[in-house]
Amino acid sequence: MAEEGEGNNHDGVIEDPKISNSADYPPASSAVGSIPCFSISIWPPTQRTRDAVVKRLIDNLSTSSILSKRYGNLTHEQSSIVARLVEQEAFDVASASSSTAASAEMRETNKESIEEGIEILQIYSKEISRRMLESVKATASSASAAVTAKNFTAGPIDSGHSTPQS
Repeated sequence: MAEEGEGNNHDGVIEDPKISNSADYPPASSAVGSIPCFSISIWPPTQRTRDAVVKRLIDNLSTSSILSKRYGNLTHEQSSIVARLVEQEAFDVASASSSTAASAEMRETNKESIEEGIEILQIYSKEISRRMLESVKATASSASAAVTAKNFTAGPIDSGHSTPQS
């Protein structure tokens, strides 16, 4: 059992006698002032993030999902083209929104900048969702129109009944 000595306090914590008392350290409030400020940027997303969005869109468009059950799947090649267009158009709309907001009033604090970035990111996300749904609907309706046109040009469907000839 440890004896009450120079290195032990009454809470059972062993103190290092080489460490001088807390009077030698600056108070916590003055240490905070010496920490360098940093800022984070919500908008624009990095290229890596944009590439991940495109990859996820390709997966959503070309694999079985709620969308594919209703509107059908796209091939991987079609999905890749549509995903890149959807992401780029959504990015352009959100960027235009960003520059409009930035030119309207310069943000003074990091908090306001983050809030603006979040708003722009929401615009980006909504544009991606809206454009992806529009693309899937357009593809489904053009495929449906092609099937209808094919059936129409093929002539009437034979019912299997023959008409008596006189």
